[in-house]
Order: sequence, then structure tokens, then C-alpha cells
Amino acid sequence: MRMTREKTVIQLTYLPTIFPVNCYLVEEESSLTLVDAALPNNVKAIMKAAEKLGKPITRIVLTHAHTDHVGALDGLKQLLPEAQVFLSRRDARLLQGDLTLDQGEASGPIKGSIPKSVRTNPDVLLQDGDHIGSLLAVASPGHTPGSMSFLDTRNRILIAGDAFQTRSGVAVSGQLRLLFPFPAIATWDKRTSLASSRRLIQLNPSVLAAGHGNMIRHPLELMEKAVAAAERSLAK
Repeated sequence: MRMTREKTVIQLTYLPTIFPVNCYLVEEESSLTLVDAALPNNVKAIMKAAEKLGKPITRIVLTHAHTDHVGALDGLKQLLPEAQVFLSRRDARLLQGDLTLDQGEASGPIKGSIPKSVRTNPDVLLQDGDHIGSLLAVASPGHTPGSMSFLDTRNRILIAGDAFQTRSGVAVSGQLRLLFPFPAIATWDKRTSLASSRRLIQLNPSVLAAGHGNMIRHPLELMEKAVAAAERSLAK
């Protein structure tokens, strides 16, 4: 996996030039927090990256419960039995294959690749505003009902999961990019996603770190343009 650093956040990318799937190592003083778990065959590469940094992974934090974000979870948990796993209370149901919707949620079907055989259960069920080390959990539903983003409070680097994509241009989840359409195809509700993207802009991130695509410094203008494009699309 390719390693790219922005301050305290290291992006690990599988197949960067073909079908980029990202996860992130967030450096704390004496440990690492892994944000997302990529694909099942990425276990060794994630562990190798942590070894290069010389610190143990003590937390595994998941933005949402799609297979390309939780794929290596079971394999990592076997090697890191003491590491705590964090996931939103809402998407913990998806991790168990529960596709039912709550009252008041948008009625469209939950889309994307939902895990069918994950054995690992989250240790901590996250809510909006929770802190995990230096990370602030920010509810950003839309791609899935329980999607979360994580802001490094030391430097305002935003790990947004699939709330935004940066591959083939910055786009709000649900807005199709023909050269990389997969996050849009897998999005549950476009309007909920748009509302979340507006909220993430208010965090004034210094770097946008998405689930698919390169990290972007000073992303605010591009994020605002992506939101405006999503608004126009939904207004049609």
C-alpha cells in the first residue's frame, strides 16, 4: 500500500492508480489509530505500515460498514486482540447485515457492499461529538445511515470516509463521477448526504482525506463547489 503523510495522518492506499481504496493511520504520542480497514487482503500491508511508524495500533475506527472500509477488520483483530473497535451505533447494525430503516430516515434502500460474515463486533458505539484520542467524531449520514467523519482536532485534517470522494474530482457522496462512479452508486440517500456535506464544510478542514482519492490540502473551495454542484443536481 502506498503511504502518504499529511502531518499526523498517514494515508494508506491500495491500488492507487486503478481503484484506490484508502485507510488512515493517525499518530498519537505513543500509539496509532487506524481509520477504516480497507479490504480483506490488506491486513499485512496495514501492519507493515504501522511497523514502519514504530507505534502499535490501539484503536480501529470505522467511518461506515461497507466492505471496502471494514474488509480487513477480522484479520486485524486477530493480530491486535487488545485494539478497541469503534463504529457508529447506527452502522453497527449494518455490520451485522441488518438493512432495516428507522422511523424518520429516508425510505430508499441501503446500497453498497454490506458485509455478510464479519465476526468482530465494535467495542464502542459512537455518537456525534465523541472523542477518540485526538479525533472528533462527526455524524455525516447519507452514504449510509450511520456514516461518520473524523476531525483531527490538532490540525483540522478531516477523514471523511465516503461523505466526499476526491478520485476524479471532489464530489459529494451520491453525485456521479463517470471515471469513478462507485461511491455514488453505493450511496443510500443523496439529500441526507448533501446536508452532511454542508456540515463538514463548517468544520473548515485544512486537509480533506476521503475514502477514495488523494488527500487535498486547503480543500474548502473545492468542497463548496462540490456542494453547489450537488444542490444543482438535486434541484433538477
